[in-house]
Order: sequence, then structure tokens, then C-alpha cells
Amino acid sequence: MQHRTFLKGAVALALSAALVPAFAQTALDDVMAKKLILIAIPTDAAPYGFVGTDLKPQGLDVDMAELIAAKLGVKVELVPVTSANRIPYLQTKKADLVISTLGKNAEREKVIDFTAAYSPFFQAIFGPKNVVVKTPADLAGKTIGVTRGAMEDQEVGKIAPPGVDIKRFEDMNGTVSAYAAGQVQLMGVGASVAGNFMAKNPQVSTEYKLLLKDSPNFIGVAKGEDKLKAKVNEIIAAAKASGELNKMALKWLGRPLGDLPS
Repeated sequence: MQHRTFLKGAVALALSAALVPAFAQTALDDVMAKKLILIAIPTDAAPYGFVGTDLKPQGLDVDMAELIAAKLGVKVELVPVTSANRIPYLQTKKADLVISTLGKNAEREKVIDFTAAYSPFFQAIFGPKNVVVKTPADLAGKTIGVTRGAMEDQEVGKIAPPGVDIKRFEDMNGTVSAYAAGQVQLMGVGASVAGNFMAKNPQVSTEYKLLLKDSPNFIGVAKGEDKLKAKVNEIIAAAKASGELNKMALKWLGRPLGDLPS
């Protein structure tokens, strides 16, 4: 009986293993057949993705999405997402790719795959000049706003000493608005988001306080979609070599591309 049960289990495992590649490798073929790719992008994270005065999405991530579609020779449908739902959208096939200021870490690698990096990014704590923060210990007794589920949320938790009040908001706009309104003393955000805020709100006298993490942006791909990932990596490598990625970084971030991990 044990031998028979083992054989049944082995046959089932072999069948499931045989089926996985057939299922897992359909995304690129589907995109090329439909001549359409669904790409998740942010609309609340300037200058990576935001809504312009013409009410259309724009930013570095939007330009990257359009570049990939052009290189594939297909149309692109931009799918707005938040930090909290961008990975579920990929897992449930509401998007073929996620280009949404997505950092790579071990937890995320358990559920999705990543291409090579395509743009620079880093997270930090920012606050007004009259609030002294030089080390993590200085955060004690202060309130920090972060976006729920974002990289900053995780990184602040790692360095926060006892007595820190971490307030979580559902999207980047909520985090920045809470800081602007004085609901929190500090905010943990990407440097570009802070830079955009500082440029538009000089009266707040916001400055860089503490580095949370250097975290280049990667493109998210559903687990097992190796053909699609390989094709996007080809596009990234060619755009890096041609200088197209560097032009995007200079245009939207005001800094060169720098050395990015593959």
C-alpha cells in the first residue's frame, strides 16, 4: 500500500512538473498574439509615475513602459497601481509587467521574478530643518509617515528605536499630504518624491535626514515567465548600451543612470 501510494504521488508530481512550463511560459506569446501588453505603473510617485496637467500618466516608469512596448512592436495599456496592489495585479494577470518603482528583496522574490534594474532609486527619511535627526536613535519620540507595504515601510521598521510612532498611509499621496499637513513630523519616501515635494513646497524647509536603503528599480514579472523576462532583459541591455536609459534618468531624476545591477 505504501509503495502504491508512493507511485501515485510520484506520477502526480511528474505530471504537475510537466504541466508547469507549458503554463508558465505563455505570457510573451500571449502579448505578441494580442499585440498588446498590460503594464502596471504608478500615478502617485512623481517623477516615476504621475498624472500630468493633461490628465495622462507620465514619468520615468511610463516612458519605460512605452519603450518596452515599442521594442516589442505592440501597443501598451497602462494599468494604474498602488504600492499595496502592484504585486497582486501581477499575480492575478491584471498586468503582464510591473514598472512601478519596484525594489527587489528576498520576500518579493518568493512570489514574483525580476528583470535587470532599469533606473536608480533610494529611500530616506526627510523632515524639516528644525527637527534634529542624525542617527536612528534620534527618531525616538517622533512620528514618521510611510506608505503601507512600500520599501520605506519595511526599512523604517528595521532601524526604528522604541518610542517611534510609525503612521502608515495607503498611497504615496497620503503619506506626503500627511507630512505637509503636519500630521507627522517626518516622512520615509523615495528621494525623488521628496525632491519633487521640496521643489513645490520650499516654505516647509524639508531636508534629507537618514538613508534607509539604496534600492534600484526592477521590473516585476510573474513567477516562471522566463521567456518574457529574458526578452525584457534584452530590451533593457540594449537601451542601457544605447544611452536611452541614461537619457531617462537625466530627464526625470536629474542624475545619471550610474551602475545598475543586472
